[in-house]
Amino acid sequence: MLTRKHYVAYIALCLIWGSTWGAIRLLVRDVPPVRAAALRFLLAAIILLGIAFGRRRKLIINPRQWRALIILGFAMMAVPYGLLFWAESRISSSMTAVLFSSDPLFVALFMPVMTDSRVPRRAVFAMLIGSGGICALFYNGLSVSEYFLLGGGAVMLAVVISAWASVFAKREISGINPVMGTGIQFVVSGVVLFAVSLALEPSQKSDWSQAGILALAFLAIFGSVVAFSLYYWLLARMHPYQLATITLVTPVIAMAEGALLLHEPVPWLMIGGAVLVLASVAVVLRAEDEQALSLELSLRRREIPGS
Repeated sequence: MLTRKHYVAYIALCLIWGSTWGAIRLLVRDVPPVRAAALRFLLAAIILLGIAFGRRRKLIINPRQWRALIILGFAMMAVPYGLLFWAESRISSSMTAVLFSSDPLFVALFMPVMTDSRVPRRAVFAMLIGSGGICALFYNGLSVSEYFLLGGGAVMLAVVISAWASVFAKREISGINPVMGTGIQFVVSGVVLFAVSLALEPSQKSDWSQAGILALAFLAIFGSVVAFSLYYWLLARMHPYQLATITLVTPVIAMAEGALLLHEPVPWLMIGGAVLVLASVAVVLRAEDEQALSLELSLRRREIPGS
């Protein structure tokens, strides 16, 4: 059963990750995309492992968990975020957010295959409605550019890999301290992405601006250290498909920030789409609670003689 603490952490994660799309867009204007992703995770690794060792936590990780963390360094961070940073140098941040919002549906597909749990039908139906609401949010901005096929394809590949990694993480590393486990993944992803950058972007130079430096700091500290620590804490307490609904909320956050900070116009169609998305997410988050309550009531009836 989800408590108030879980909902607060969920909302905080939505607000942080809803702000990262624009920060990525700013950063890749100054720095080659794969290098930018590598710098984000390497800086985050230094911060997070510094915190972990500062607390003098014992590193108790068995060989299977080490293997899982290395795999997740590739599948949860290095490959998806390398693709996303690369895609945002070609398509808009709003388009990237719209495409990535399909993540919960892929998580729902992977869960029955990789685990013994099933996704409630009501939740799947709500996720489909939420995806439709996302399309309504950005209906006016959805247009095919010359880079759309490559950029959009990169985002969808990132979605599939990230969805698989979410279910894998739930199955394999639920008992690992989230601070230490996330720090190790940051190291793996940062080193991998930096090696890829050296191979693919050797001649491309970084042209740092104040906005780019602030964007990198935000992505490393809030978008990585704080956000992934919250993510893994929640993943141990929620189903992956529930947590994946964050990707439905983040475009709404991006839209709200544009309206409040940049005074961008918000048509009624977008407002309706946002309401539809948030309502669908509420249904998904409550579906498991209702299922658990129904099971508990059923068990109680069986314990009552004559019922």
